[in-house]
This record gives sequence, C-alpha cells and structure tokens, in this order.
Amino acid sequence: MSFWSAIVVIVAIVVIGQAIRSRHNSAAGFGTNGDGDPVPRADTGRERQLENEVSELKERIKVLERIAYDDRKRLGLADEIESLRD
Repeated sequence: MSFWSAIVVIVAIVVIGQAIRSRHNSAAGFGTNGDGDPVPRADTGRERQLENEVSELKERIKVLERIAYDDRKRLGLADEIESLRD
C-alpha cells in the first residue's frame, strides 16, 4: 500500500467515524457546538407543553377513578371487586 493510499484510508475512517457519532448524538437528542462537541438541544417548549398535558390527564384520571370507586362503594361493588382480585 502506498503512502497516499494509506492517507485516503485514514481520512475515510475518520469521516465515517464522525458521521456515526453525529448520527448517534442526533438520535440521543444532542446537537453540536462550533467545536463539534455534543451539547443538549435547546428546549423548544413542546416537551414542556406535552409534560403539562400529561400531568393534567393524570389528574383527570385520578378524579374519574375516585368517582368510579365511590359509586362502586356506594353500590357494594367495591367489596365484590376486591374479592375477585384475591
């Protein structure tokens, strides 16, 4: 292998390695700064909005479960359900 062939192979390996690293960082939610170092992406607000929506839905589910349980308790179905669980 000649000297120039070795240089071409080394450059190709470095380029492929950087492409793989960039793809991995992108999939993991990281961008790069000017030096090429991975940095977390800026929060666009969408994630915060989705987290708020999930927490609101969890609160609604708690209320619905409480309503359903209270109704069952009133009708005597709560004890029947608990006995079926055992």
